[in-house]
Amino acid sequence: MFSSLSRPRAAMVGAEQALPGRERPVFQPADTHLVLGTPLLPPYPDGHVALYFGFGCFWGAEKRLWQVPGVYTTAVGYQGGYTPNPTYEEVCTGRTGHAENVVVVYDPARVATYDLLKVFWENHDPTQGYRQGNDVGTQYRSTLYWTTDEQADLAVRTRDAYDAVLRAKGFDPITTELAPAADKPFWFAEPLHQQYLFSHPHGYDCHAETGITLPPL
Repeated sequence: MFSSLSRPRAAMVGAEQALPGRERPVFQPADTHLVLGTPLLPPYPDGHVALYFGFGCFWGAEKRLWQVPGVYTTAVGYQGGYTPNPTYEEVCTGRTGHAENVVVVYDPARVATYDLLKVFWENHDPTQGYRQGNDVGTQYRSTLYWTTDEQADLAVRTRDAYDAVLRAKGFDPITTELAPAADKPFWFAEPLHQQYLFSHPHGYDCHAETGITLPPL
């Protein structure tokens, strides 16, 4: 999933070296989810909450998450870096500091947060650092950003439980970045990237799964 401007980075860019970005986006975000038919942009229905995941190329990550029963909407974007209103080409250089992330909006009364975290942990290798499979660069790092206290608690508990299982199987420690989403602005990606594997069912989908299940808490 590299563009012609891609320059994979093995280390995070600092704020002082990051691309400056811009005050306004250079494109209009998509309005409606192509699969679920729900709005991509807030406001969302009362009682719904957002959770943000980064686990490699966001095309495949989003598809895995929109398939979970009870999910209201999903969208791909850029998060965890410094550059405001970035473009895909800029993120691919590694000079924005962003990860390719997916926002999942859901009703906790219809789908358990644990079930979403199970999809997250089991569908990538969270020990690989700044890469995921064949995709190399800081934008492919594993990230998990929460918006509620329940999400924060489960994020840490499932991380620790999965880390213990992986280490017992000979894997390296988990490198997933955990943080409150309030500290990590989310910038919606270009419309062509939204639900990409629905529009392009044979498109690129790279993830390095461990084959190990998340234990129950």
